[in-house]
Amino acid sequence: MERPPFIDRRPARYCGRSKNVDVSPSPVKFPDRRRAWGEAPPVRVTRAQAALAWVLPCLTTFAAFSWWLAPAGSATLWARGGFGVMVLATWLVRRTSGGFVQPTQLGAARTARQLDELSRVLRCLEREAFEDPLLAASRRALVTDASSAAHATRELARLVGWAEAAKSQIFAPFAFLLLWDVHFGLALERWRRRPGADLRRWLDAVGELEALLSIAGFSFEHPEDPFPELDDGAPVVEGEGLGHPLLPDARVVRNPVSLGGAARARVVSGSNMSGKSTYLRTVGTNVVLALAGAPVRAHRLRVSALRIGATLRVQDSLQEGTSRFFAEITRLKQVVAIADEGPGCLFLLDEILHGTNSHDRRLGGRAVVAGLLDRDAIGLVTTHDLALAAGTADPRVENVHFVDELRDGVLHFDYALHPGVVHTSNALALMQAVGLPVPTAD
Repeated sequence: MERPPFIDRRPARYCGRSKNVDVSPSPVKFPDRRRAWGEAPPVRVTRAQAALAWVLPCLTTFAAFSWWLAPAGSATLWARGGFGVMVLATWLVRRTSGGFVQPTQLGAARTARQLDELSRVLRCLEREAFEDPLLAASRRALVTDASSAAHATRELARLVGWAEAAKSQIFAPFAFLLLWDVHFGLALERWRRRPGADLRRWLDAVGELEALLSIAGFSFEHPEDPFPELDDGAPVVEGEGLGHPLLPDARVVRNPVSLGGAARARVVSGSNMSGKSTYLRTVGTNVVLALAGAPVRAHRLRVSALRIGATLRVQDSLQEGTSRFFAEITRLKQVVAIADEGPGCLFLLDEILHGTNSHDRRLGGRAVVAGLLDRDAIGLVTTHDLALAAGTADPRVENVHFVDELRDGVLHFDYALHPGVVHTSNALALMQAVGLPVPTAD
């Protein structure tokens, strides 16, 4: 497969830095509410509020100096009273201004340091002269004739930094008298009215560039990993030598995968810790990498356009009052809903219906898998239940397994995929290994 144009395996220089420097964007996360803050309607600020924000601090400062410089006697009382009136007026203005100050400051709630990091990343990206159309389009979203994302974000970082000064315990009394939060609330609102509407476009462009940089970095760090072959036909995942991308080469055990055609599903049986769940994660992760345009940890991989539904790491919840079984069947309902959207669903079901008895698990598991296959889905199912694996008579389903071997009281795993249903179990051996009592005979 031809390498995507934005992937370059060469140790090129990015943004004028050396090839060994990681210049991928800092993991500064802006939730959707930050984007919505930039697009929200203007906060209503009256002219009186804006004028009082300047007049009251001046009058308060004048009253404070008058009190300090006034001679003893009635003049001191008048000065003290004037200062008290100004403090009360300041308090009232802060109370009445909370309607626009708090939404503005909460909407811009990022630390100045994080915003400064983001502005540096934006400045780095704006300096680049990209030739690839996709990268050039992302850069055009960051800088136009009227605005620059880096400059505007740096200005926002400066405003947020000054606004954070009011949190200092030493400066807080002076910030109160100077209506500090009102001043910078107005300043943040002015910023939002100008480039705030562009905030969503900037963040989307940064997210796109960060994803591309991550893919390029992964490709550069793993030059031996090939790009997948994309198939425009029926749902298929077929490949050789698949390994988990997070496992080092010295430890990874590679296995094949073949989903599509006559055998559209595989039931993976095996004992504890033999590699069943890791195999599901290996297939799912490589499919995600393939569909994202990244190289895959495999010798070869052919994949079609797929939507993925999985029941990995399903847990019960005391807070929500749900058992593991209820959480799993709720997730299974979501997987079926994904398959209902049309052909092209890859299901990865780990320990299917593990939380119920063997009879219900056998009947329910077969029904779920058959229903997904009837919807033109393909996928993998793991189970400890040998009756579920051995009793599968559907010609669309194939059995594979992982094995282990007990040698000198120690379990050994080869993590290699074998055809058929597993015929061994290590549960009792594991119980004995940790010191639990186990039966010595049937």
